[in-house]
Amino acid sequence: MDLDRTFLRGSYPPLITPFKDGAVDYEAFARLVEYQIAEGSHGIVVCGTTAEPSTLSADERAQLVRVAVETSRGRIPVVAATGSQSHAETVWLTEEAELAGAAAVLVVTPYYIRPPQRGLVEYFVDVGRRTTLPFLLYHIPGRAAVSLDVDTIEWIAARLPTLVGIKQAVNDLGHTSQLLQRFGPEFRVFVGLEELSFPMLAVGATGLMNAVGNLAPRKIARLCEAVASGALSEGRALHFELFELNRAVFWDTNPIPVKYMMKRLGLIAENEHRLPMLPADKSLADRLDAVLERAKLEPVSLRAAAT
Repeated sequence: MDLDRTFLRGSYPPLITPFKDGAVDYEAFARLVEYQIAEGSHGIVVCGTTAEPSTLSADERAQLVRVAVETSRGRIPVVAATGSQSHAETVWLTEEAELAGAAAVLVVTPYYIRPPQRGLVEYFVDVGRRTTLPFLLYHIPGRAAVSLDVDTIEWIAARLPTLVGIKQAVNDLGHTSQLLQRFGPEFRVFVGLEELSFPMLAVGATGLMNAVGNLAPRKIARLCEAVASGALSEGRALHFELFELNRAVFWDTNPIPVKYMMKRLGLIAENEHRLPMLPADKSLADRLDAVLERAKLEPVSLRAAAT
């Protein structure tokens, strides 16, 4: 599948889902989309892991994609994460994303089921053939308890012409190197583990889909641009500037730390979650406050984030 040279490259932060009194706050979400555009992100991901999608209904997930597309108005691409543990729900969400105007879909390995590799091939080929959108696999064995072998990805690619890449949330630089070696530099590989952002970009990854992009979008975008332009010294410096923040977002289950820090920065009014997720406790909050102070991130008002 031929893609524009700049499409699906750079920083595509997976946005959080703001809640208000238990309901999805779509107005606050639209402001976060505007904030990402203003801060120079190259695209956004809607309903990725950082959005707590397993606590959302299918209708809420579809509406978040609609809001993102309507808000962005074509200024940046919207990638819809449409994967679920249910094949039927994944198909519906994928079809709704295309109808809404998403630029691509990101489909996670079906979690909990732990299918065989041959089952994953059939699953992704079936879902991918139901849409004309560029198709990205989402490989996150730490959360889904499912791994994708390189051979499996090759079998999927042989039968699904719209497969254009993968989000790699796996601590395995060798797996990424194998993918790039087999599929070449046009295969879009997005880094999903913050600490590996610079190393994977240096090897040849396309861009980042990092939760930290909710907190420091301009700096994350610049890291992508620096490595893409060959400015590895700048990229390395940004890697170390972001290092503590990258680690801090995993001091508790993502996005608990992210939402707390976003509240402290003024990006969301409350760091609200749905059960079984809970807000940061005092011990974690104190540690995160110290990280924010050292990171020297400037507060951002919700009003200033809107157009």
